[in-house]
Amino acid sequence: MAKESIKQIANNKKAWHDYFVEDTFEAGISLVGTEVKSLRQGKCNLKESFIRERNGSLFVYGMHISPYEKGNIFNRDPLRVRQLLLHRGEINKLMGKATQKGYTIIPLKIYFKGSLVKVEIGLCKGKNLYDKREALQKKDVQRNIEREFAGRE
Repeated sequence: MAKESIKQIANNKKAWHDYFVEDTFEAGISLVGTEVKSLRQGKCNLKESFIRERNGSLFVYGMHISPYEKGNIFNRDPLRVRQLLLHRGEINKLMGKATQKGYTIIPLKIYFKGSLVKVEIGLCKGKNLYDKREALQKKDVQRNIEREFAGRE
């Protein structure tokens, strides 16, 4: 069996800045045809999106998929709530951990795996302001180290 190609559509950089990502899961997502066509053009935004449980299923709120230009009457609301497709055990595990204080579930990236649209979701714990400053300092130090090594070659 050939290795399936993975093509990233959108990445939620803000989630990595604002949260500690404890665990990640891969989930399918329920979409309509024009949404998939719009995703193939790379028109998706995950910045303000989050995941909640409703009736035993997980749903993504606030994920913006731009309307497909040639979709006319078949286009749906860009911010509509979309269902995630996960096994019952994974949902129970996520919800058990997410009910603890300070934890939330956030979509980290959306990508094509073969012909299927997948969402990488993360179990995240919020960062405090001093944690964000510390992360920025580490990033600056790493950038300076890489600059020094690049200058010596």
